[in-house]
Amino acid sequence: MSYILPEKVMETAQDIKTMKIRGAGKIARTAVNALKMTAEASKAETIEDLRAELNFAAKTLLQTRPSAVSLPNGIRYVIGRVARAGKEVSSVDDLKVYVIWVADQFIENSKRAVQRIGEIGAKRIKDGDVILTHCHSSAVVAVIKTAWKQGKKVQVYSTETRPLFQGRITARILGQAGIPVTMIVDSAARHFINKADKVIVGADAIAANGALVNKIGTSMVALAAREARILFFVAAETYKFSPETMAGELIVLEERSPSEIISPERLKTMENVSVRNPSFDVTPPEYIDLIITEKGIIPPQGAVSILQEEFGWFISEKMGSLP
Repeated sequence: MSYILPEKVMETAQDIKTMKIRGAGKIARTAVNALKMTAEASKAETIEDLRAELNFAAKTLLQTRPSAVSLPNGIRYVIGRVARAGKEVSSVDDLKVYVIWVADQFIENSKRAVQRIGEIGAKRIKDGDVILTHCHSSAVVAVIKTAWKQGKKVQVYSTETRPLFQGRITARILGQAGIPVTMIVDSAARHFINKADKVIVGADAIAANGALVNKIGTSMVALAAREARILFFVAAETYKFSPETMAGELIVLEERSPSEIISPERLKTMENVSVRNPSFDVTPPEYIDLIITEKGIIPPQGAVSILQEEFGWFISEKMGSLP
């Protein structure tokens, strides 16, 4: 059965799909807020109808971005609790209040997680460090800005991150904070890597084996850092870890429209030419030195422990064997 979702919820889904809303954390918070709006606007008369309506909204949101694990994890946070709600929910109004409370809880925890990552990660930054980063991550920005506020005079190289230039967002935010930033084209990362002391990137997803799924080009930066013996850090909230990978499932790597790279009209003038536009790539865990989370710093091999702690209930349902 399909439902007519609130216009704002449909707009949110479209904005996530077209990348008007960017950044894994922001995507998750926005999707969870869309579930909250669904509950607030619902005309459902029974608990079962409201749950079905929320599930339909969740399905609509899940179809927008297949690679951003924060999106299904955020939705899972709400829908899973709604499904397991017991005596505290005895009416439609009770369930609405409960959904709103759970959604607000996730959003607040998400924001606090970024702040905490900034505090923990800044301890790994030294005065005078030169940091290279790729794409845009609120967690990475928090680490660098926190270090700067502590009086550490850092400098940053920020890739543009083509084709949608998310790296320019990073450069603008850090520049506004007074931090010296040099913006470079993606293909210049290896050229500048020897000028850096550390690389810090965000994450769209982290697999059970510690592999990183992030914006296309991240693995190329990691390879250059490994060659140059430069430390490579990942800053990621724990809700970006993928529980499905514990059950043997692979993270889908999204491929977007060629029109983000070249206009269809111009492409038609280029005989025998096709365009590929993958949005993400995979960085092997052996290229990663540390993962900075709100719960502390772990090696990539520690990802499985985070997954068991955060999503044990889900993994148990999927595999039928874990506690």
